Amino acid sequence: MAACHVARKETGLARTPGRDGLPEASYDPMRQFAELAGDVRDPYPMLAAIRADSPVLRVDFGPRSGRGSRLDPKAPRVPSVFTVTSHEIAQRVLTDNVRFSSAGYATTIGQVMGRTILQMDPPEHLRHRPLVARAFRARVLDQWSDTIIGATVSELIDAFAGDGHADLVPQLTFPFPVRIMARILGLPESDWPRFLRLSTELIAVMRNWDRAVAAGRELRGYFAGLIADRRQHPREDLVSQLIEAEVGGHRLSDDEIYPFLLLLLPAGAETTYRSSSNLLFGLLSNPDQLDAVRADRDLIPQAIEEALRWETPLLTVARTAAEDVELGGVRIPAGGFVAISLGAANRDPARYPDPDAFDIYRQDQQHISFGDGAHKCLGIHLARLEMRVLLNTVLDRLPGVHLDPAAEDPHIHGLLFRSPPNLPVWFDPA
Repeated sequence: MAACHVARKETGLARTPGRDGLPEASYDPMRQFAELAGDVRDPYPMLAAIRADSPVLRVDFGPRSGRGSRLDPKAPRVPSVFTVTSHEIAQRVLTDNVRFSSAGYATTIGQVMGRTILQMDPPEHLRHRPLVARAFRARVLDQWSDTIIGATVSELIDAFAGDGHADLVPQLTFPFPVRIMARILGLPESDWPRFLRLSTELIAVMRNWDRAVAAGRELRGYFAGLIADRRQHPREDLVSQLIEAEVGGHRLSDDEIYPFLLLLLPAGAETTYRSSSNLLFGLLSNPDQLDAVRADRDLIPQAIEEALRWETPLLTVARTAAEDVELGGVRIPAGGFVAISLGAANRDPARYPDPDAFDIYRQDQQHISFGDGAHKCLGIHLARLEMRVLLNTVLDRLPGVHLDPAAEDPHIHGLLFRSPPNLPVWFDPA
């Protein structure tokens, strides 16, 4: 109850009628994120057993009536899925844009966001990616480090630094990424709660189709006004940079900017919140490694990479077979839906010794949590920067921080998304 209370206070949800006929105050973003994750504490033994039996598993689904299902019956139906669990095959699929297409996202998230780069294959993808990538170049990220990211983390910690205790998920890791994204986009603070709500609704497209479609429509209308204003009055924000970006004489049209902004908000609200929570959980659960990082901040980059490998925030990404192909001895027909289990690949013992252990000193920390190939996550450098700033600030501002010994079994859970629902800690009050 305390966590839910904090979440509602942080998000400032308006008490107005919602799209489901309920007050918007009843829509709890943290509960939505928890439901999206799936109520599975540890999927890795199951994934390991699947990989040991076959690195590619075919799963056939029968007709879906919607009764008893956690999926919205209006969401697209996938008759069968080929799940990849080995690191070697996962990397092969992610880097082969000829035989494995990303176009399948058009039938899911594309229905509510429009045509994003997520569903584009080369050469179209290669024309669009450099334009949006310019907004995330090193010079821009350095500019955001203190003025936006550091300031946001500090203001959240200010609210509880004197208490000596906190739940770092609802009070820090959950609200900070969407605040950062809203500031990067140049959105007024009064709109932040609205964007947190709409972001979660977009992500939940397979759970509540109508609500996600309505959220996409509402955001598109909002961004139309924002883009029009920035074309007339440019600022030092991401929207203005997207408008001004030019590669080879081509600039993004409004219809190309809308989908990217729609994709950016949920990404900022979802994966960074979870990866930051997993990083803190990994260190707090291994006090010796936390002490080492506290004493030597040069260890932070490798702690971040190990946390991303150990607990991938998004366990699965999708591709569609563009032609008949064989993977791991399994024939996949053209049009077959391929689910790449990033979480299973990142814990493949053929690649990582003792893969279930959190070990910041691990020799090989190369992982595929951000994907690979042409579609490797555009926000990879921003995500790492946010995690680095957050961890440094936590160590600076919360001396002696440690897990609450009286906490009821803090743990990471989820089958699609992975993160701890709560992270209760004690520290020396400021």
